[in-house]
Amino acid sequence: MNPNSNRGFASDNNAGIHPLMIDAINRANQGHVIAYGDDIYTKRAIETIKENFGESISVFFVLTGTGANVLGLSSLTRPFNAVICANTAHINTDECGAPEKFTNCKLISVDSPDGKLTPESVKPFLHGFGFEHHVQAKVISISQPTEMGTVYTPDEVRSLSQLAREYNMYLHMDGARLANAAVHLKMGFKEFTSDAGVDVLSFGGTKNGMLFGESVIFFNPRLSEDFKYYRKQSMQLVSKMRYISAQFESYLNNKLWHTNASHANNMARLLQKKVSGLPHITITQNVEANAVFAVIPARVIRALQEKYFFYIWDENKNEVRWMTSFDTTPEDISGFVDYLKKLLT
Repeated sequence: MNPNSNRGFASDNNAGIHPLMIDAINRANQGHVIAYGDDIYTKRAIETIKENFGESISVFFVLTGTGANVLGLSSLTRPFNAVICANTAHINTDECGAPEKFTNCKLISVDSPDGKLTPESVKPFLHGFGFEHHVQAKVISISQPTEMGTVYTPDEVRSLSQLAREYNMYLHMDGARLANAAVHLKMGFKEFTSDAGVDVLSFGGTKNGMLFGESVIFFNPRLSEDFKYYRKQSMQLVSKMRYISAQFESYLNNKLWHTNASHANNMARLLQKKVSGLPHITITQNVEANAVFAVIPARVIRALQEKYFFYIWDENKNEVRWMTSFDTTPEDISGFVDYLKKLLT
């Protein structure tokens, strides 16, 4: 398959860079500035993030989403602790054991058909506190949206935060696609993060039009006192940080996060609508962000992948995942659905 022949539906990571992000990088690419974040671009980006998430926060920029998650969790835990997450969580399935390697903590995964944790699903794992033979649960980690494309409401986040407080634990949120959740909820970021009791947030834009760079946000600055050392030791301190910072400033100030995520979410709903009436196609999850999960006949998967690449989610059920992006077009979806129809006949 020519990788440039069709936009596929494998991942929003596969999309290009939004022109406004390139413009932001170009504007920052002037002269010399002090490296490692002691520059005007980083200072402005942090102020912009504070305008969106709250003034009493600490913000740190890193290179990757995995780095953001690992470092955020490292700041909350010690090696005898455990992190509770959904079995489908990115930290559990797609980070090559990095959270366990670098935190030295145990991940405890909870079965969740829709990707969400609830107090009821977490409580059975909250035991053994103070007993030296058991790992000590310290963090509940959730993804927003989940890896199944579902979105936590503020009340759902708040209920998990309250549970964490009850057991002297923390709530961590993986927000690699946070903009898609905000669009679905018709809210700003603050309402379902800091206001809902999240302690540490991984906030990313790479999946929504940025070139590279993520951020770790502490809603309780006390928790970030040693974070700069963790970041350096973990090789996530970027020398030319201005190129990450400039993107974040433009991403938020221009409302690009909202424009891009709205489009990606709309394209997912359009794709859902067009395939829902097809024979032998079953949508398996609520389409709330920019992901469509479906069970399709095994006989059409390979041919469909060759023309419009996507990933198989569960081979045992022939369940696939189709992701839309900020640059997905209605024509992309029409071509995809027309070809799927042809294969189904």
